[in-house]
Amino acid sequence: MNQPPGYADPPRDAPLSGALVPGVGKLAVLRANALGDLIVTLPALEALRAAYPTAELVLLGSGWHPGFLTGRPGPIDRCLAIPPTTGIRDDVAPAPPERLEAFFAAMHRERFDLAVQLQGGGRHSNPFLRRLGAHMTAGSQAADAPALDRNVCYTLYQPEVLRFLEVVRLVGATPVTLEPRLQVTAADRAEASRVLPEDSRPLVVLHPGAIDPRRRWPISRLATVGAELARKGARLAVVGTAADAPLTTHLVELLEGDAADLTGRLSLGGLAGLLERATLLVGNDSGPRHLAAAVGTATVAVYWAPNLLNVGPLTRNRHRAPTSWRMNCPACGADALGGGCGHDASLVADVDLDQVLAEALDVLTNELAS
Repeated sequence: MNQPPGYADPPRDAPLSGALVPGVGKLAVLRANALGDLIVTLPALEALRAAYPTAELVLLGSGWHPGFLTGRPGPIDRCLAIPPTTGIRDDVAPAPPERLEAFFAAMHRERFDLAVQLQGGGRHSNPFLRRLGAHMTAGSQAADAPALDRNVCYTLYQPEVLRFLEVVRLVGATPVTLEPRLQVTAADRAEASRVLPEDSRPLVVLHPGAIDPRRRWPISRLATVGAELARKGARLAVVGTAADAPLTTHLVELLEGDAADLTGRLSLGGLAGLLERATLLVGNDSGPRHLAAAVGTATVAVYWAPNLLNVGPLTRNRHRAPTSWRMNCPACGADALGGGCGHDASLVADVDLDQVLAEALDVLTNELAS
């Protein structure tokens, strides 16, 4: 029987679901990438916490994780930033070999009882996980990845929330929630209030960015949606990092003074505080969209179909996802699923303005009525 690309048969002796691992006092979870990538793992982390309630759960993450998660209520007890590593943490240049050796020596001293890989198909991340020295390992295994102690086959197109729940099921962790949830702290709320004091109008947050420029809906259309929401009585705020400034500045200019420009003015915690009090976020498939949903805020976000399948919202009453089904680069016609062609032309510009506006107005009306 022919299997889809990326399918790997697990070893015959590897269970697709497993019993709890006995004697786990400390467990490590590898997940070292961006904001949305963290949020889609939260149900799996909650399942691990419920399955191993007395164990210390240590997230091996990116450089931003400790500052955002340390002291935040949730399933994670401690965060450690792993060194930049090819295929795992690619946000900066790879660390020199001696730094990696020192890191793995420190991980051996941690004496992890269990290590779980939530970092893709395992080509790079499974060897990394095995070097931690944990007594038991579990994770996904693609065709080009070495096995861990317990494995589930990796296929590219699968809802990420469910993928990670399937992984932690290997070690006896069963779901306690499907929708990612993130706790907002008093410090988050205080920062948001300092940057944008509250008033009586419903707050709509606009975010024009996305890490992949091909996932960005045209800013002029987002401005049109924002302007109409403002006419309906909404207060607008535009958010983004300092790197998003060319996008956010253009959006603010098109809105002609109707929006507060918060570009680069909020930490991730402050952004969580702002989004918690917002009525709606409108934007693209991005970290802020995931964060908004995780703190309980309704969203309308434009998606490219393959990303919708992997990281789109699981429900649609409060989270609308107008979607582009374009599969070819608008600039050269190359198959967009076949890897990069070098063009940044939007794959989601086909999504109709009227559809996004109708979704936003409907959600805003429903939220204000509830």
